[in-house]
Amino acid sequence: ETAPMPAVVVIFGATGDLARRKLFPALRSLHDRKLFNEESVIIACGRRDYSDESFRAVLGGDEAFLKHIRYCRGDNAGDEVYEKIKNIFDEIDCQVQDYPFNKLFYLALSAQDMPLVCRQLARWGLLEEAPEQGWKHVIFEKPFGRDLASARLLNDELLALLDESQIYRIDHYLGKETVQNILMLRFANVIFEPLWRAEYIERVEITAAESLGVEQRGAYYDNAGALRDMFQNHILQLLCLTAMEVPVSFDADAVRDEKIKLLRSIRPFDLKNLQDFIVRGQYTAGNGTVDYTHAPGVKADSETETYVAARLYIDNWRWRDVPFFLRSGKSLSCKKSEIAVIFKKIPHSIFPNVTPENLGSNELVLQIYPHEGITWSLNAKKPGPKLCLGKMKLDFDYATLGRSSNDDAYERLLLDALLGDQTLFIRSDFIIEAWKILTPVLEQWQRSPEKPEPYPAGSEGPAGAEKLIAPAEWRSLS
Repeated sequence: ETAPMPAVVVIFGATGDLARRKLFPALRSLHDRKLFNEESVIIACGRRDYSDESFRAVLGGDEAFLKHIRYCRGDNAGDEVYEKIKNIFDEIDCQVQDYPFNKLFYLALSAQDMPLVCRQLARWGLLEEAPEQGWKHVIFEKPFGRDLASARLLNDELLALLDESQIYRIDHYLGKETVQNILMLRFANVIFEPLWRAEYIERVEITAAESLGVEQRGAYYDNAGALRDMFQNHILQLLCLTAMEVPVSFDADAVRDEKIKLLRSIRPFDLKNLQDFIVRGQYTAGNGTVDYTHAPGVKADSETETYVAARLYIDNWRWRDVPFFLRSGKSLSCKKSEIAVIFKKIPHSIFPNVTPENLGSNELVLQIYPHEGITWSLNAKKPGPKLCLGKMKLDFDYATLGRSSNDDAYERLLLDALLGDQTLFIRSDFIIEAWKILTPVLEQWQRSPEKPEPYPAGSEGPAGAEKLIAPAEWRSLS
């Protein structure tokens, strides 16, 4: 792995939960792996009254990493924090003459604060790029709007202040090893490309299931729901990586161009018969979890969906009439994320007393969570004197490579951002195309008198999801 050039990493919201749980541990890990330049500086911005020393003490740990951190107190709407940042930038640029220091801003903030901070950064000249001073990039956390209109407005606001090349919209799912490996698996192995098409694939299932309810995020979640919270970003990203065509190169824009082509090939949902293509549910009490409408911050009469399952089609040559089944939900039987490619059964069996229907389908499963790995299911003879066929699984687990399969995705994404690589980040046109697919669904739900289908917490979801995939069955979550 390549170590990045020196940089100043400015974290807004440095005293918040995301920075504490994810960003600082990820930067610390990169430092320990010699992937964080020793000359780099981290400016932690927050409203709390810390000094450099007291903030470092809160983070704790090895002084070798902590010495990179400087604390900058101030309100995001005021001028104090931006003046301090500018002074630090000027100080560093004056000290270092041989090479430029890049600047990376991470906005670990609520969605409504992000445009405000960008406007302030621009007003203080902190976003202007000059060759002798390196690049200036900004990382944004989701959500990227809540429908097509708001996403367009947000994009317009950002692009008025920044060039698209400066904008890094982060989706932590794309930093997971198995998700990154989808492209390697597909495009670095000749065995898969001839089979990766409608002639051989029966269906594809993409699952992102969570065992927890909304916990303390009820107020946020009740204004979002599963379609906005998971489908618009994570699920559609996984779909694109699974189904996109071969890019002309592994260049960031070449990869992202193919994602856009894929999104534009998705068949619009039939809004008159929407229940035949998409099912929404809401969890009720069970398995030690209270009813969703009793969770803190949730309205008592809330109709927000906590589960969505969808069947969609991609209208292109490769995938014509292959159903893609997507599902995501909270308070399900377990936490599990995977992509399963189910191949068609053999057309004719030469084996005595074994029909094609009796033989299981070949399945390629890309496991994202809790284990990151790949499973390839084949039909093979069971040991013994009789001709008895059964399933054989070829398993690969990333943990066997030495690093834990639970290594945090933020490490990979922060490293890519420090290297100036946008491949695993989301471009503005992806946001727009994704909302074009899903906004009509949200609007139809608003018009419909039908409420989300209830399902008990700890179950595998609402019964309507089973009807959606019939006569097939969803892969078990357990």
